[in-house]
Amino acid sequence: MNSRIVFYEDRNFMGRSHECSTDCPDMYSFLSRCHSCKVEGGCFMLYDRPNYMGNQYFMRKGEYADYHMMRMANGMRSCRMIPMHRGSYRMKIYERESFGGQSHEIMEDCDNIMDRYRMSSCMSCNIQDGHWLMYEMPHFRGRMMFMRPGEYRHFMIAVVDNNSSKRTSHNDFY
Repeated sequence: MNSRIVFYEDRNFMGRSHECSTDCPDMYSFLSRCHSCKVEGGCFMLYDRPNYMGNQYFMRKGEYADYHMMRMANGMRSCRMIPMHRGSYRMKIYERESFGGQSHEIMEDCDNIMDRYRMSSCMSCNIQDGHWLMYEMPHFRGRMMFMRPGEYRHFMIAVVDNNSSKRTSHNDFY
């Protein structure tokens, strides 16, 4: 399956359009604004600021006629293509920044890390396999952060609020 998303300047798929199948750090290079999109294949993470900053919005195949329906304030500014992953999923979470404190390995969806592992917080992690979404509230709600394989020593800096519950959901979106 080929990943492909089409962005439109205006709501309801009107105005100029730009087709994308890879990461795009600043859509304003192609369009004067971006207020609707169609995901024709694959999955994407959209951001409301350039260079993959700001709030993140997970998009799977479908039509998104109005950026307000996605709770975006000023439209879409950048996007990342989420690659399809066919292997296993594995991450190690840590109670403190820089991989300190209690740690646990996760290999499947977890709707509430704090409850399941009796952790007071989750402030760093190491994504070993797969692509994950980290949510700020229990039961896969609230703001999310897309996480690729790698070390996240202080992921509170990126999106997640320190006082919230966090959970993960792995990338079986296709």
